[in-house]
Amino acid sequence: MNKRITTNDFFMTLLNGVAIGSVVVLIPSAFLSELVKALLPYLPALEPLLQATSLSNSLMGVVIGIVVGYKFNFTPIEYISIGVATQFASGAVHFQDGQILLQGTGDILSMMFTSAIGAILIFLIREKVKTFSLLVIPVLEVGVVGMIGYIALPYILKITSLVGLLTEKLLTMQPLLLAIALCVLFAFLILSPITTVGLALAISLSGVGSGAANLGITAAAIGYSVMGWRVNNTGVNLAIMFGSPKIAMPVIARNFKTFIPILSTSIVLGVLASVFNIVGTPMSAGFGISGFIGPLNHINLTDGGYNLYNILVTVGVFIIAPFILTLLFKYLFTQVIPIVSEDDYQIDIET
Repeated sequence: MNKRITTNDFFMTLLNGVAIGSVVVLIPSAFLSELVKALLPYLPALEPLLQATSLSNSLMGVVIGIVVGYKFNFTPIEYISIGVATQFASGAVHFQDGQILLQGTGDILSMMFTSAIGAILIFLIREKVKTFSLLVIPVLEVGVVGMIGYIALPYILKITSLVGLLTEKLLTMQPLLLAIALCVLFAFLILSPITTVGLALAISLSGVGSGAANLGITAAAIGYSVMGWRVNNTGVNLAIMFGSPKIAMPVIARNFKTFIPILSTSIVLGVLASVFNIVGTPMSAGFGISGFIGPLNHINLTDGGYNLYNILVTVGVFIIAPFILTLLFKYLFTQVIPIVSEDDYQIDIET
């Protein structure tokens, strides 16, 4: 029988599924892509491994759909059907000259929308179709839900475009204020369904703006990991830190006050981005410390390259400063001004 579910429970379960699914496919690329790229000139045989990480990224839609269905305790027929529909509407699938092409990760907002529609459909019809589920569910999910998501995709992409336009407005600000604003903005966006990589590419975010964006994502990654270190297992904490902070989306949705320590850290890191001229490219701006893409790109673009000074500044700004600031603001906001507790940062995930 269908179990009654509240709107809040539905949204939180959906967000958990999206968070877990997105991080699962990004982890291989986060840990392997930069290493493989560095070794590729000497070990060309590693090329298929790099391709495998790209494929993993492009399958985000199907994985999110499956995980969302799994979190709702759907049957394999039901959650796999949602996965196929979500992949079709993800924006990563392209059809050209009779061929199916996978490009990029797609749009997470579209995946979230499509998997939500797919889950609602299951709740509405599962008791009615019962023994015919194998015949009915896949057809309705792909033929109806998939098409709804596919048709809605261009309109959903306009949301990201709107955020991009608002972000572009920030680029006219005074450099220090710009760095702070971008650092705070990307710290927040990485904890939302907005695709930060796509946004940075859309507005060609480079230079100190890109570096500040990377530090904002780093503030969220290290912040949510350290804040929840005692209540989440080590694997989850490392996944947040070096994989993607998006796994913490349900945390900020459940209690927005958990963002206050991260907000404070990102403001200071924005200042450091301006002072130490932390730079990046449009391609690197949405990654932060994931795969060490942000730090490595900064060093590569800085005069002198991998000299001792640049390495010390990079390690200090991307690793040491975020840790120290997070610990400082953790003490401030859990002990001195107790507005959050460590329990607020607990992530419900099966490992």
